[in-house]
Amino acid sequence: MTRVEQLRDLETAKQGAALLEAENARLHQRLEALVAENARLKGEDAQAHLHHADETHWLLLDKGPGTKWYAWTVASPDTVFHRIYPSRSGATARTVLGDYEGVVLVDGYAAYQTATKSSADGPCPATPAFCWAHVRRKFFEAQQFAPACKEVLDLIGELYAVEADLPGWYALEGEERQAALAHRLAVRQQKSAPLTERICDWAHAQRALPGSAFRKALEYMLNLWARLTVFLTQPQVPLDNNHVERQLRDMVIGRKNLETARLRGEDPGHDLRRPALAAIENPGTVTLPKAQS
Repeated sequence: MTRVEQLRDLETAKQGAALLEAENARLHQRLEALVAENARLKGEDAQAHLHHADETHWLLLDKGPGTKWYAWTVASPDTVFHRIYPSRSGATARTVLGDYEGVVLVDGYAAYQTATKSSADGPCPATPAFCWAHVRRKFFEAQQFAPACKEVLDLIGELYAVEADLPGWYALEGEERQAALAHRLAVRQQKSAPLTERICDWAHAQRALPGSAFRKALEYMLNLWARLTVFLTQPQVPLDNNHVERQLRDMVIGRKNLETARLRGEDPGHDLRRPALAAIENPGTVTLPKAQS
């Protein structure tokens, strides 16, 4: 290689390095904008006094079939946050719940019970409430072996019938919201509280074989009883965690849609980049791509 060629290659390398540095700076600037947008959303989310939390298995590419990852989701009435972690432990649940205040509605998975207890890091600011749909599911599954389950299933059905007649509250503001919450509280005290007492009395009167599905359903409910009845004193709390379960399904459906798009030769990254770029170019807003006709 001649001296001239060496100088030319050196100049080309310098130009390439300068371009790379400029591109890195541009990407860093855009990343900072997205981080700021994420922080803004988290700030709004933290102000909500009710959150739902749940988790599910999540397949990560290139990690092998034996590697388990989990999608953790926390949803308020307005926002949804999905996070991927390689663990389903109580410590991870504590990280996910973070400093949420107010009520966090969860299922009876032990990690949530661990996460909402005081630890070396201090007390958890959240008040846990547990999901009646999971209780109902366990008695429904045990019903084929224990016909007595029909009675408690009917009582839980009456709880849901009371809820169906209650007014919504979240879309309201000011005095209208307070009036709706007061009405929900009064009706629950009048109608739902006696139903929960009947359910508890029924459960204590049952006899079930150790290890049976019926016994497990009874123990599941009674062990969580104090937090299953939080809704009686917290009128904003629903009976179940179905809201966040729907958000998890949307996450899985989204993943399937992305794979379908790839199979059709389309670029799903294009539709993911559009809202990200919109958030960068218009701070304080998050927009989604419009459906193409």
